[in-house]
Amino acid sequence: MNILFVHQNFPGQYRELFQWLIAQGGHQIVFLTQRKGVPAVKGARIIEYTAHHKPADSAYAPTKYWEECTGNGLGAAFAAQKLAAAGFRPDIILGHVGWGELTFLKQVWADVPIIGFFEYYFLAQGGSVGFDPEFPASDHAPFLMHARNAVNFANFQTVDLGQSPTFFQRDTYPTNFHDKIYVCHDGIRTDRLVPNPHARVPLSRLGRAVTRDDEIFTYMSRNMEPVRGFHKFMRALPQILAERPNARALIISGNEVSYGKASDTQGGYRAEMEREIGARVDWDRVHFLGKVPYAAYQQIIQISRAHVYLTVPFVLSWSSMEAMSMGATIIASDTAPVREVMKHGENALLVDFHDHNALAAQVIEVLARPEAFSQLGQAARAHMIANYDFATKCLPTHIARINSLVPKGRAIPLR
Repeated sequence: MNILFVHQNFPGQYRELFQWLIAQGGHQIVFLTQRKGVPAVKGARIIEYTAHHKPADSAYAPTKYWEECTGNGLGAAFAAQKLAAAGFRPDIILGHVGWGELTFLKQVWADVPIIGFFEYYFLAQGGSVGFDPEFPASDHAPFLMHARNAVNFANFQTVDLGQSPTFFQRDTYPTNFHDKIYVCHDGIRTDRLVPNPHARVPLSRLGRAVTRDDEIFTYMSRNMEPVRGFHKFMRALPQILAERPNARALIISGNEVSYGKASDTQGGYRAEMEREIGARVDWDRVHFLGKVPYAAYQQIIQISRAHVYLTVPFVLSWSSMEAMSMGATIIASDTAPVREVMKHGENALLVDFHDHNALAAQVIEVLARPEAFSQLGQAARAHMIANYDFATKCLPTHIARINSLVPKGRAIPLR
């Protein structure tokens, strides 16, 4: 089969499916992306495309996002035209809706089916905007959020089928979208993401490696920002470290902003929170590890006695489900996307997102009595295997949906 992937940040949500299709062999696979410097991948062609247009910083706010996304869409479409002129015709196109990259591909291949990844519908109420009273929504938020959804509406007409990884994400869309969007996660490699009692993480500050015998608790997000509850985690640190004098916090995160408003403080939200909690924390026991290699991240989660995952009502992070697969004891925010995969007292411990004291108390309890909560990690891993395993649960669904849109003679065998 000829398969075209389109995602501005290769490989995005297609990491596992892309690798599986290459390993299967016999397919002609092309991946269009804006990501620069992607190493060559045997069995696929990675083609970098450039946005045709980017809006000025001063562009009119209600249409700025549409302007950016149509620039991405035209850039992807012009790259697709070059592929077509060179003789490539996909049997199926798989791409992310959110950056507008799919918008004009039917103008290149009118009868090629497209499956679009519908990640999130911008909500003025019930989602991330205005959830945390510390960051109130502006009076213009309802208008700006609705305007941003022009990309969703245009691409809903473009695609033949949509996909959302969770019901929470699908349900952010209007109900008339739902029949066209199937719900299936990208898939968790539970065969690779496993508990490891022998994991070791070197800490240069200590001059030795820490293991599961150490009192380690962890926090992870792509970046240190309010959408992922970084400020709540930091406010819990003084109490946790005061009551657990041997505990150490390992923080995996960048210091930029992926979602929402950037901090006005030099040094970002990390600097802002360091200034707020100041001398109340033993900073020698707080380790900011930055963005670490994937293998190192796994070992950090594998030694964690208590892993903290916080989010406002927004897209559920891959890392939360990967931590479940690795059998972590997770203390998470009691928010809608989390509740879809975690149940309090069954496979995780859920606390009020807004209550950093409750978060601290729950982490302290787990650090003090890890054996009393070990069944949560076991149940979390079992839940991932039963419902989100890539090979046995998610892959068959995705392949069946792809095959439903192509001629039988071009179908992908599931082997």
